[in-house]
Amino acid sequence: MRVPYSWLREVVAAGAPGWEVSADELEQTLIRIGHEVEEVIALGPVRGPLTVGRVLEIEELTEFKKPIRACRVDVGDDAPRDIICGATNFAVGDLVVAALPGTVLPGDFTIAARKTYGRTSDGMICSATELGLGADQSGILVLPPGTADPGADGIATLGLDDVVFHLAITPDRGYCMSVLGLGR
Repeated sequence: MRVPYSWLREVVAAGAPGWEVSADELEQTLIRIGHEVEEVIALGPVRGPLTVGRVLEIEELTEFKKPIRACRVDVGDDAPRDIICGATNFAVGDLVVAALPGTVLPGDFTIAARKTYGRTSDGMICSATELGLGADQSGILVLPPGTADPGADGIATLGLDDVVFHLAITPDRGYCMSVLGLGR
C-alpha cells in the first residue's frame, strides 16, 4: 500500500494538535510498531531555488518567428527578475513558478542565467511538464490567486517535498489498509 507522508501527517495532527514529525521519524515509527516499510519514494524531482513569482510586466518581442515574451517577475528578491518565455497562457498579475539559476529540473536540466533572443534571462517560468508534474503541454503552470506570496518556496507550495511510504500490510492488520487506520 502506498501512503503519502502529507496525508498521514494531516490525519495524525487532527487527533493530536501540535504533532509534528519528519518523514524519517515517521518511517522509523512505522517500523517500530511492526509495519514493513518496503520503500520511501521521494516525489520531488526538482532541486534548488524554485520559487513562486508574480508577473509584473510582459513585453511582446515580435521580431522572432514564434511569440517570445520578456517578463519581469517578482520572486521576493529586492529587484524583479527578467525572464524570457515562449508561452502565452499567462498575464500580468498571475502567480507562476520560477526556476532561478541553480535549480535542477527533471532530466538533470540545470537552470542558469543566459542570453537568449538578445536579452539575458535570469531563470525560467515553468510548466507542469518541466517540473515533472504531468504531460500537460498547454503552457505555463499558473497558480490560483492566493496560493502563496512571491518568494515562497515553490517546492513546498507544489508539494514536491512530499514522500510516499510503500508499506507491506499483512492480512491480520486489515485495519491498517486505510490512511485513517494507519493514523490511529
